[in-house]
Order: sequence, then structure tokens, then C-alpha cells
Amino acid sequence: MIKKAYYYFFYKIYKSIEYTSKEFGGKFMTTFKASLVLIVLQIWFLFSLGIYYAIWSKKSIELSLNMPVIYIPLLIIVFSNYYAIDYLKIWKEYNSNFDKLPKEKNKIGGWIVFGIILLIILNLIYSFYLMSQIDWSQYR
Repeated sequence: MIKKAYYYFFYKIYKSIEYTSKEFGGKFMTTFKASLVLIVLQIWFLFSLGIYYAIWSKKSIELSLNMPVIYIPLLIIVFSNYYAIDYLKIWKEYNSNFDKLPKEKNKIGGWIVFGIILLIILNLIYSFYLMSQIDWSQYR
């Protein structure tokens, strides 16, 4: 069920990028663009969870590029997306199956995907807002 939802999410992103690419100059690297959007959304979600953890634990977290704790989730996200989309190429089979869904069902699914994307973006913005409200100097 989760696998099917993941591929449907990718399908809706892929179709929207394919549509906009066609309208604005050409369809190229659509799979890469859709994968990149999916990776960015996952990173933003994990980033907001990290911010919520910092707020809850009242620990000031300073991220630097020499911290391996930053790279591990990033590598897991990138490689799992690469494996699921680019390496296995199962998304093509799922996309053809999702294309056969009734228009009404696909339209509702599109609104659900759009809502999830909007929630991820708003969640990240809200976590930054909450983080800005704390005086971190007392927690170092």
C-alpha cells in the first residue's frame, strides 16, 4: 500500500512536470526533475522534524558540513529514491496503470498530492517560525 502511494505521488509529480515542460519549452529529463522534487520534499520534511526535535529538546543544533549525521539521512533518501525510481524502472509500469484510472479518481488523487506537498512546505515554514521564537542563547 505504501509502495503504491509512493509511486502515485511520483506519478502525479511526473505528470505535472511533463505537462509544464511541454507548455514551456520542451520535455526533457522529466524523470530526473520529478525525482529531484521528491527528494527535496523528503529532505524538507526531515529538516522540519529535526527543527521540532531541537525545539522540543531545547538543544541548539549547529549544522556543519563536517558532521556525518547530516549526510546519512541525505544518502539514504537519495539512494532509496535512485533505487526505487531509476534503477528498478518500476515507475513506468505504475505510471501506465495509473493512467488507466478514471479521470475523477485521478483528479482527487492530484488534489491529495497537492495538499501533501502544501502541508510539507507549510510545515517547514512553521518550524522555522517556531525556531525563531526561541532565545537559543540560554540553551547552549
